[in-house]
Amino acid sequence: MRIPTRTLCLAAVLLPGAVVAQTRDASQDAEIQRLRQTVDMLTARIQALESGQATAPPAAPATAAPGAVSVPAAPLVAASPAALNVPPSPLPARETFDEDEQASARVDNEVPPGDELEGFFLIPGTGTWLRLGGYAKLDAMFDSGDAGDSDQFITSDIPVDGGRDSTRFNMHARQTRLTLEGRRDTGAGQLRFLIQNDFFGSGGSYGYRLRHAWGQLGNTYVGFGWSAFMDLDSGPDTLDFAGPGASPSARVASIRQYFPLGNGNQFILAAEHRAPELQFYGDTQRSRTAAPNLVLAARHEADWGSLQASGLLRYLAYDSAQDSKEGSDSATAGGLALSGTWGWGDNGDYMVFGALGGQGISAFIGDLGGLNLDGVVDPQGDLQVLQQYGGWLGYTHHWSQRWRTTVTYSRLYLERDQLLDPTVFRRSDYAAANIIWQPAPSWSWGAELLYGKLQEQSGASGDVFRLQTALKYDFVK
Repeated sequence: MRIPTRTLCLAAVLLPGAVVAQTRDASQDAEIQRLRQTVDMLTARIQALESGQATAPPAAPATAAPGAVSVPAAPLVAASPAALNVPPSPLPARETFDEDEQASARVDNEVPPGDELEGFFLIPGTGTWLRLGGYAKLDAMFDSGDAGDSDQFITSDIPVDGGRDSTRFNMHARQTRLTLEGRRDTGAGQLRFLIQNDFFGSGGSYGYRLRHAWGQLGNTYVGFGWSAFMDLDSGPDTLDFAGPGASPSARVASIRQYFPLGNGNQFILAAEHRAPELQFYGDTQRSRTAAPNLVLAARHEADWGSLQASGLLRYLAYDSAQDSKEGSDSATAGGLALSGTWGWGDNGDYMVFGALGGQGISAFIGDLGGLNLDGVVDPQGDLQVLQQYGGWLGYTHHWSQRWRTTVTYSRLYLERDQLLDPTVFRRSDYAAANIIWQPAPSWSWGAELLYGKLQEQSGASGDVFRLQTALKYDFVK
């Protein structure tokens, strides 16, 4: 087909103009798109500045389109107490090797003492701040004999006969832990949540174990973590993971309410789950959780330290199989604990202390938890609760800014009872002295000498020494 000459001439005139027009339209569309991106980035930047969360402008993205205006986007920034709107703790700051008090819930979600909120970052597009924390810790231990538990120094596990003359060596990193913590402001108050694990679980030498999984909105706490009966601030600074056998120690599922009263005073009310731990004569009996454990505590915090009085109320019960003649029974149990901290001087020296007593509270005490010593069921099927009492004391002295020493002593008693087997726990003694070097906030080294003694109901006893050294690297500090 032959195209007329006039048509070809017309096309030659119009085609370049059409191409130029299309190119101009594409260029304008690209420029409009870049302007829209610039406006979006400026809007995000203004919002960040107005909220007080921006600190320094980051570099422009490397993938920015050619010719685009370089405007910093809303940054992933580090937090400060002001940005997080978190009330500070009135307690004096102090370093501890295990850092357990950092994972403790607190009234008004206040900052734990000594925590400067390092490592928090804002999730873009949200009001949530997150922090990954924890530490890697290596423990090496040399025992003068059989300590029972080679990974922790638990005085109630010390054997009384056999194998104690053989020295032992052990090294592990099971205390290594990882912590995920989040904070954000809500219309109902500040929300804090915390998830933490270590490797003291079952399923192998480094079994995963959940330590904490809880949230606290305002002054209402729900989840799994330390019992409200405990005062984590009153724990001594030891390399040993278990700590004094007489101090309360329990992680439980609970719901808890804090009642701030002003001037450092507060009340704490909690309902917690901890099954009764009982001794039985028959094989057909089993403990029964009939009611939650109730905790009521009064606490005072100041710049010199803290003082806490805690009460625990329990209802213990057991059942028998339907065809058994032992029947069932129940009893009310409970106890009291008084603990605190006291700091003085410019060098940061402080003392921790505590005492407790009660009946049927063994499941909440470090040395007795898991030994089924809340109570004993006699041959007639009657449930008798057992009495426990003890105390602990610790003193930390700072030789310099980098060196410190802590000495600790603890004693715990369980009543004598003819229904108990002669090999059952009667009394434990725990003593520790250490030297800790912390040349930088992110790592510490220490050496500790421990002594433990266990006495049974029969009067027989056994003791052991342990020399422990530990090196710890903090992930965020």
